[in-house]
Amino acid sequence: MRRQTNHALVAGCLVVLAALLGSALLSSRNTPEAVPSGAAGADSLVVVGAGGLGPGDLDPSRTPALWALLRDGSSAALNVTSVHATTCPVDGWLTLSAGGRAGLPDAGRPGAGAPTGTDSCGPLPAVAGGSVQGWAAIEQAAADRAYDAVPGTLAATLDAQGQCISAIGPGAALAAAMPRTGSVAHHQAFDGATLTTGLATCRTTFVDVGSIGSADPTGSAGSFRAAQVAAVDARVAQVVAAAPSGADLLVAGLSDDGGAAGLRLVVAAGPRFGPGALYSPSTRQSGLVQLEDVTATIVRHAGGTVPTTIGGSPLRRAPAANSSVALAGRRQADLVDLDLSSRAVQPVVEPFFVGWGLLMVLALAGLGLMGWRGLGTDQHRRSARSGVRDGLVVASAVPAATFLANLVPWWRSGRPPLALVALVVVWAGVMGAIALRGPWRRATLGPAAAIAVMTFLVLAADIVTGSRLQLSSLLGLNPIVGGRFYGFGNVSFALFTAATFLAAIAVAGRLRSSAGPRAAAAAVSLIGLLAVLIDAAPIWGADAGGPPALIPGIALLVLAVLGVRVTWRRALVLIGATVGAVLVIALADWLRPPASRSHLGSFVQTVIDGNGRDIVTRKLVQNLDTLTQTTLFAYLVPLVLLLTAWVCLRPDSRLARPLRPLFTDVDCLRQGLAALTLTLVVGLFLNDTGVAIPPVAWALAFPLVISATLRVGELRSRDGRALTRAERRHG
Repeated sequence: MRRQTNHALVAGCLVVLAALLGSALLSSRNTPEAVPSGAAGADSLVVVGAGGLGPGDLDPSRTPALWALLRDGSSAALNVTSVHATTCPVDGWLTLSAGGRAGLPDAGRPGAGAPTGTDSCGPLPAVAGGSVQGWAAIEQAAADRAYDAVPGTLAATLDAQGQCISAIGPGAALAAAMPRTGSVAHHQAFDGATLTTGLATCRTTFVDVGSIGSADPTGSAGSFRAAQVAAVDARVAQVVAAAPSGADLLVAGLSDDGGAAGLRLVVAAGPRFGPGALYSPSTRQSGLVQLEDVTATIVRHAGGTVPTTIGGSPLRRAPAANSSVALAGRRQADLVDLDLSSRAVQPVVEPFFVGWGLLMVLALAGLGLMGWRGLGTDQHRRSARSGVRDGLVVASAVPAATFLANLVPWWRSGRPPLALVALVVVWAGVMGAIALRGPWRRATLGPAAAIAVMTFLVLAADIVTGSRLQLSSLLGLNPIVGGRFYGFGNVSFALFTAATFLAAIAVAGRLRSSAGPRAAAAAVSLIGLLAVLIDAAPIWGADAGGPPALIPGIALLVLAVLGVRVTWRRALVLIGATVGAVLVIALADWLRPPASRSHLGSFVQTVIDGNGRDIVTRKLVQNLDTLTQTTLFAYLVPLVLLLTAWVCLRPDSRLARPLRPLFTDVDCLRQGLAALTLTLVVGLFLNDTGVAIPPVAWALAFPLVISATLRVGELRSRDGRALTRAERRHG
């Protein structure tokens, strides 16, 4: 047994080594440094908005002004997600104003209801009488949405510090407008003759240099966009020439280009922004920031304290060696890669996993049909069972393979979808071969345990090295969506949870029979503690809903391994211990600086501010809406959870009959699946869109359990007799 365990560890480490090395190479080698804030009378900041500007638009010859800023300043890919499928310029300016997702009312948005990918953006609201027209409707739309954004927050924050904002151009007025009234004290049109005066009026100035769109009435999209980019670059050159001496300039592509959503470009140059990559604690990814971070940076630059209502964090800089053209080109190439991979993965997700699921269903259906109808010879049926059994093991390696695929830049190929699918198949094959050919293959749960351990290690390695493999992966985090940029999201948490329990079950079953229940319980506790640590640590998983789901499930499995019956009193103690552990983790996170807090620490601050009840209520409503207002598939999730719990709690029932041989053969499997089900139920209700957690966990657990069931059936039917565990261990 020890020899097999050592072999398993070696093989698992070989697989995870690739993840560690690749993720380390993808992560930033530079430590981001805070950009110093201004003081009274300090240099000014000019924020230039250029809607639709992306990393690939810059070129040394075609956009000399923008390229000079990239070369001499800091840059990043910019997430501009707001309240609509694609972000219009008005949405971008309002999000900048609020420091949170905002936009026009849905009913009043030009082109509302148009198909995704069409240019449905209309003109920006006009400024008349010193105020933005329709401001009351804009504020009401923000209040009706779930993002808690308040347009005018930026202007009000600077006004409270006794500072004014100049606005040049129509979009700039939206960012400079005051709350409630929509008034803009210093506004003018973009005019080269008066530009110098406008830039010198206030310490902070917003400039709208126009937007870049993808729609072209003439049909020559390439030349049309090139002309728009050139026009924006010319205006940026005017702003650079007219800016006050010593001013910092920040150019942001703060909206989409009218086509599909994508990552945009932000460049900052000046005394406080030398060459390098921009970084924000809100994303924890060098070279990737959010539009709300720009709002926080403006406040910080002006010497103010960023209010908690602003969702972003002040930008920091990961310095580069120098401002050479070659290094600038590399930084641009990294940003283009991030944008390309984020776009390329989106259309592949649904068809890939639909096809993956259908293959497993068809294989099982074909196997069932052969057995039911008696098709083929006994040898054919045995071969079919063996093929399906091994195929399910390989299929269960697909989730981890989707992350490992990002070790290779598949998005640069001529056919990115094909390259991505091919890499996933290759990695799944490698992991499947390790699981099916290692010395543990003779154990009933050996291949399943190998896949679980490798999945656990791949996810853990990626999390502790910066979550780079998750970015733009089929099951990971998409920077364009912007829901999360690091740590465990619902999907990766579900996979990590299933892998944790399957590995713990395999270890407990082995140790309980060889070393005793206490040794097995200690091993399960150690595995569970490691999983909770990785999931909850603010610097790693930073998962608010994960620990309260993991802890009771692990505790239940430990009690089962020890043979301790769960009473109501013990259940209450378990609930209390879980709450206490989560509170300790949350308070420890809250004690960190505000910019470094994860979701748990931020929630503690929200409770202190008196808004905790609103967040809890909104999460419950969102989960209820997900279960009741989406597809029929969502209704099946609670049903399958109930059926799984029934099978685990009633092993003598007719429903559990197919799994009885496996439950008998693998010690602690039934109790482990019950503990996993408990974790999935808690995770379902504690996480936003938690309905995704059980199906993703099942995608890993169910194929492995079915494969092990087929393995037991083969062993029991060999020579027409049931083999003992000792016989199976010796092959």
